[in-house]
Parts: sequence; C-alpha cells; structure tokens
Amino acid sequence: MKLTYDPRYNIAYVRLHEKTAQVETIRVSEDLNVDLAPDGTVYGIELLNANEQLRAEDGGNLVVINQASAEQHELPLSG
Repeated sequence: MKLTYDPRYNIAYVRLHEKTAQVETIRVSEDLNVDLAPDGTVYGIELLNANEQLRAEDGGNLVVINQASAEQHELPLSG
C-alpha cells in the first residue's frame, strides 16, 4: 500500500494494488473516487481536496495502527 500526495493539485491517492488491469473509476462523492477492476478488486482511493480530509483529525498526522499488536506510528503530513 502506498499513500501519495500532490500539493499542486491537492490530491491524495491510496494505492492498494498496482494496476494490472483496466480499472473503472467510481465517483463516490465530490471529494472521493475509487478505482475498481472488473472483478471488484479495489486498486486505489483518490481523495480530492485532500488536505482538509487528511488533516481533519489526529493533529495533521497520518496514524498507522497495527490492530493485532497495538503498535502505532505517526507521520506528520506537511504540505
């Protein structure tokens, strides 16, 4: 999984899988698109107006939590 952010366009993309097939982009809302393969595999999630969505909580940090071990890592989101 990879999270990328482009401050020029204020767009973030959460890539869950490399695109190995044609995908269809489903517009969920004005600020959210989901890329799906024909078999229903989610390839990625695009956040438009990303800075508001990513910085809305957690003090502007990306928080990654391992639910099994309770291990937590925080990365500041700068932009």
